[in-house]
Amino acid sequence: MLVDPDRWRGHRVLVTGHTGFKGSWLCLWLHQMGAEVHGLSLPAERPSLFEQARVGELVAHHEGDIRDPDLVDAIVQKAAPQTVFHLAAQPIVRHSYVEPRETFATNVQGTVNVLDACRRVSGLEAIVAVTSDKCYENREWVYPYRETDPMGGHDPYSASKGAAEIAIASWRASFFNGAETARLASVRAGNVIGGGDWAADRLVPDIIRAMAAGEEVEIRSPNAIRPWQHVLEALGGYLLIAQGLREQREGFASAWNFGPDPADTRPVEWIVQRMVECWGQGGYRVAGSAAHHEANILKLDCAKARSQLGWQPSFSIGDTIAWIVDWHKAEADGADMRAVSLRQLEDYRSRMDRTLTEGRIS
Repeated sequence: MLVDPDRWRGHRVLVTGHTGFKGSWLCLWLHQMGAEVHGLSLPAERPSLFEQARVGELVAHHEGDIRDPDLVDAIVQKAAPQTVFHLAAQPIVRHSYVEPRETFATNVQGTVNVLDACRRVSGLEAIVAVTSDKCYENREWVYPYRETDPMGGHDPYSASKGAAEIAIASWRASFFNGAETARLASVRAGNVIGGGDWAADRLVPDIIRAMAAGEEVEIRSPNAIRPWQHVLEALGGYLLIAQGLREQREGFASAWNFGPDPADTRPVEWIVQRMVECWGQGGYRVAGSAAHHEANILKLDCAKARSQLGWQPSFSIGDTIAWIVDWHKAEADGADMRAVSLRQLEDYRSRMDRTLTEGRIS
């Protein structure tokens, strides 16, 4: 199964969270394939991929808060989408300790608002709700988590994503379960990284900011293990799921993991070392332990996506780091970042197609 541009040309799509890092890359991909893209999100932060790549010129841009059910309903009705990608969220673990109520209101009630608005859209075919690899009850074991493992979460962010998954499953069973209804899937990606991520309190953006300023990178949890993957790897999986939902393929209306090869699930310190080496300058230091609890080990079992979609990662972690550094060095040199992003996207699409038909490219 391949991402088919012909299936998206002229197709009406709503992306919530389109001003964010993942949402901006998804909008670029959808627009490149000829989709009619609508977006609902809070205003873009600065700097952001959304502004640097001028994504707002390519989509019908609507600003608003998904915690407002009337606004969500109005925008969803106006867009009249055939496919919805729900990405809008409070995405930062440490911020969830500062604003736990906001985190739950956005990630749980906001998700419910979007799903409930979708119930009243005529012609809607597919909904892909994006949660997180952190939705699982983390037992700090070495085994990767499967889609059937229980939801949970120690910190408010993780717990909110687990709760969102339960709400999604409820809406799927209650409202999106008939031959004439839209199909609903949830997708759980690993630690998604790539060019254009400027979020605070995320490892790769923190590394980029430090190296660009000629400063040492400060890391809190050098031995924490995460499933690192390029943002386009996850988005390619989301697009495949949406196509399968639209075709009403058996079993697609369910939960899906998308993560890297097991060998690319690496400790924080390893990522920092490789980023510094690839950039060609800088250093790092461990700045004490984390102030709040954070999971030490997290891995995803992606056997379901591999067996039922034929999906597999196209990149090694080395490829991912090289592409991030290339993107940010181009940005530092004043390049046209829409052109740079679209070039990376086109290169990745070709690589993904070859991977899915021939196997992973070494």
